[in-house]
Amino acid sequence: MNEPQAIGGNLTGARNFDSAAMMTRNAAAGDIDVLGHVNNAVYLVWAQDVATAHWRRIAGPELLQKYLWVVLRHEIDYRDEVREGETVEIRTWLGEADGARYERHVDIRKPGAARPAAKVLTVWCLIDAETRKPRRVGDDIFKPFGV
Repeated sequence: MNEPQAIGGNLTGARNFDSAAMMTRNAAAGDIDVLGHVNNAVYLVWAQDVATAHWRRIAGPELLQKYLWVVLRHEIDYRDEVREGETVEIRTWLGEADGARYERHVDIRKPGAARPAAKVLTVWCLIDAETRKPRRVGDDIFKPFGV
């Protein structure tokens, strides 16, 4: 799989598709399955890449040292094929927070497409880096993201 490009778009205040942070990827030969399109697992890698890039870009050194995120659940809907050499836009925005859990939405689609190739809803859990125990998502997380 190729390396992600830099993340851009709305890094703060991203709350929906139109206001999302975004990166692009090109489907490489290693991303393709026996059916000739991007393997389902690759979409999850892309979803994690955009989420991680967004977090790292916003968090700053103090939060990066203080917290870790782990995935509790991925929910993914596949809607369209992406073939080798095609470019996709991967957009992400934050959903609801509940205790230590925080939803993140990811939309993967070809530029200009009316519908996504894949939609991902991931539930992340905030972890204290030192104790490795869940931590409630609070203002120290909300403020940098502008939500």
